[in-house]
Amino acid sequence: MKQYYVYIMAGKSAVLYTGVTNNLERRVLEHKRKLIPGFTSQYNIDRLAYYETWGDVRGAIAREKQIKGWLRKKKVALIESKNPAWEDLSAEWYGKSEMRGENPNTVILSEAKNPSSSSPARNKRDSSLRSE
Repeated sequence: MKQYYVYIMAGKSAVLYTGVTNNLERRVLEHKRKLIPGFTSQYNIDRLAYYETWGDVRGAIAREKQIKGWLRKKKVALIESKNPAWEDLSAEWYGKSEMRGENPNTVILSEAKNPSSSSPARNKRDSSLRSE
């Protein structure tokens, strides 16, 4: 069954970005490396603060739109309900070579981490449904 992810990224300046994708690992890495020009690269939004998994693309897109319509205060409450310390939930997903951009065509987990417990997205071939 295909999975979709609604996610919220944060920057050091407290700017938030909400998006939807079918490959969260790849999409977060694109944000971290600033591979796609736009809002997240302009505002240095590079930490995954929250995500949820959906089995239906229409439901995921509707949820993304719902969250985007919320006031900041409600988004912060959502993040803090699952991630009170605002840790980067993707911090241990990637090896050093992926973060440096040495292999831009792949997104693989750090070998030190158990993929089944840390990675929400396993299909490396999928592309984002929507971007900024």
